[in-house]
Amino acid sequence: MKGPTEEEIRNVIIPLMLSGAKMLDRHCPKCGSPLFEKDGRVFCPVCEYREKKGKDQGGVDAILFEKLNELAAGLPDDVGELEKHLRVMGMIIELIEKYRKLEGAK
Repeated sequence: MKGPTEEEIRNVIIPLMLSGAKMLDRHCPKCGSPLFEKDGRVFCPVCEYREKKGKDQGGVDAILFEKLNELAAGLPDDVGELEKHLRVMGMIIELIEKYRKLEGAK
């Protein structure tokens, strides 16, 4: 993942700075955003925001993985039905890949 988006700067970083948090000269190894210190705690507000946002959305990729696991656990013996299941599983995998690319581009 890359650094903060304009939305994250507006909704996370600026309010944090206005609240008295200190922007450090170190960056998050995960997303590259500047780390902050407030009340003795050093943290990446962007990663925390993204994690909270992902949980609030129910984790799209988690939902897709759950469906993928359900399909994999119930593979039919009939070749025609098996082909349908495998096609749907392939579509779910493609959706997961596209979703992750979108999340990385934000």
